[in-house]
Amino acid sequence: MGIFSRTRDIIAANFNELLDQADDPTKMIRMIILEMEETLVEVRASAARTIADQKEMHRHTVKLDRLQADWGEKAQLALSKDREDLARAALMEKRKATDMIDQLKQEMAVLDDALRAYEQDIAKLQNRLREARSRQTQIAARLESAENRVKLRSLMTNERVDDALTRFDQLERRVDYAEGRADSLQIAQGSSGSLADEFAALEGGDKVDEELEEMKRALGKGGDVKKIEGE
Repeated sequence: MGIFSRTRDIIAANFNELLDQADDPTKMIRMIILEMEETLVEVRASAARTIADQKEMHRHTVKLDRLQADWGEKAQLALSKDREDLARAALMEKRKATDMIDQLKQEMAVLDDALRAYEQDIAKLQNRLREARSRQTQIAARLESAENRVKLRSLMTNERVDDALTRFDQLERRVDYAEGRADSLQIAQGSSGSLADEFAALEGGDKVDEELEEMKRALGKGGDVKKIEGE
């Protein structure tokens, strides 16, 4: 059973109300779009038949116009030949053609009104169809977003995730400890290097003094230097 009973129901439909009442909004909007598409095809087919009927009536009208003119000419010919009876009969046939033309024109006017109504219905159905497809896109996006949120919440409440995060914390602590040890070793190496440099400087200074004394003794100036220093 269809959701809508006729084109006017689709045009006047309240999509929000239909979707709010549906157990499965996604399925409901698909059904709405499907029925609207089928209805649009039917309305277009009816409009095509109306156009075909108009064209056929127009051809009949052209033929009747010619027939009317032909009977008029025959009536004039009969009257010129003093055949008033034939002229009268020809005029009667002409009148029949005229009446048929008038009837066809009335029917064509009705078809014109129907075709305009079809055109309006088609335009409205197309607008409602675009609206429904837009709602379908929105519903699909909302549904996907909701499903992603559910997955995320399920993931965050998963014990495996908690265990993994705990292991990450432990690993970070191990890395921090390793980096701390490396930093402390670097500090120790820097300190010992500075102390070694100081002892090396002291040892170097003693060697210079010893070499200077040896040079003085070799030149015999050691005593003079001491005298001078005593003075």
